[in-house]
Amino acid sequence: MPALVTLWAVMAGMRVAGTESEGGRPMVIAHRGASGERPEHTIEAYRLAIEQGADFVEPDLVSSKDGVLVCRHENEISGTTDVASRPGFASRRATKTIDGAPVTGWFTEDFTLAELETLRARERLPRLRGTAFDGRFGIPTLDEVLALVASANALPERKGRPIGVYPETKHPTYFEELGLPLEKPLLDALRRHGLDRADAPVFIQSFEVANLRRLAGLTRAPLVQLIDAGGRPWDFTHGRVARTYADLLRPEGLRDIATYARAIGVHKSLVIPRDGGGRSLPPTSLVQGAHAAGLLVHVWTLRAESEFLPAEQRRGAEPSARGDMAGEAVLFLEAGADGFFTDHPAAGVAARDSARRP
Repeated sequence: MPALVTLWAVMAGMRVAGTESEGGRPMVIAHRGASGERPEHTIEAYRLAIEQGADFVEPDLVSSKDGVLVCRHENEISGTTDVASRPGFASRRATKTIDGAPVTGWFTEDFTLAELETLRARERLPRLRGTAFDGRFGIPTLDEVLALVASANALPERKGRPIGVYPETKHPTYFEELGLPLEKPLLDALRRHGLDRADAPVFIQSFEVANLRRLAGLTRAPLVQLIDAGGRPWDFTHGRVARTYADLLRPEGLRDIATYARAIGVHKSLVIPRDGGGRSLPPTSLVQGAHAAGLLVHVWTLRAESEFLPAEQRRGAEPSARGDMAGEAVLFLEAGADGFFTDHPAAGVAARDSARRP
C-alpha cells in the first residue's frame, strides 16, 4: 500500500472500504457512468462502467416534485431527455434562476417521479458522441442505481472489492429553498441499502460547503469537497461569504476542509495546468498540500475526445477523434492523485494499472 494511503489510514483512525482499488491502487470513478459510451446517468451507462472495471459509479442527484432523488447532471433536463418533444409537457417550460444564473427549460422539480419515468434519455454531447442510443433508456432513481450496485456486488468475483457509489448533491441550497432538501432522502437511500457507515464504499460530494458540514453531523460516510478552477461555492455567494475556491486551496483552507471531509475533488487544471498551446505543464503542489492536510485528491474529468485532451495526447484534428486519455491519466497518477473521474472507465482502468506511483 502506498505510504500516503497508509498515513491517511493512521490519521483517520480507520480505512474506508473501497477508497482504494485492489492492491492499494488509485480509484477509477465512472463519471455519470460510462458516459463516453452511453447516455449519461442511465442504468446502461452505470452497468457498462461496472463491466469495464470502474471502482465507483457517480450519480448526480436532483429532486422530483414529489421529493424522489433522480440521476441527472442538472435539474434542467432538455439537453439530456426528450422532454422538449413531448407535447403534453410544453407548458412546463420555464425560466428560473439557478445559483444566480437564468436558465430556461424543463426542470425535474416540476415533474413527479411518475412523469419523469415516461421520459427517455438523450446524449448530452451528440456532436462528439453521436445519437445511436437516444430514446433507449429511462431516467433512473438513486434507489435503482444502488440496487444495480448491490446486485453487482453480490457476485462471487466481487467479494472483497465492491463497486462503490459516489453521489453528488446538485444545487443543494436551491433545492433546500424549494422545500426539497437532498440530504435526508440521500441518507435514507444509503441506509436502506446498508451503506450509511464509515467503512462503506461510498463518497458523498458537493461543490457547496454548508451542506457537507450538515452531512458531517448526520452520516459517517466519507465526504468530498468539490473545488472548481475559479469562482466560489454558491452557498458562499448566497450567504455573502467572501471566500473563494482558491481560498479553500490555501493551507488553512485545506486544514478546514479536513475537519468535515475525507477528500477534495478538483478540476484537473488545478493539478496539471496547460500552457497557451494546450500542452501539459509540470504539476502544481496541490496534491502534496492536500496530502499534508490529510486529504485524498480526486481529479475531474478525464475524457477521451481530443477536444478535452492536452495537445500532446490528441490524435487527429477532429474534436470527436479519440486520443490518448490513458496517457493523460498517467500524468495525474504520477503526480500523486488518489483517483480520477472519467467518462471512459476502460481507458482509465488501463491507465491506472500501468501508472508509476510516487
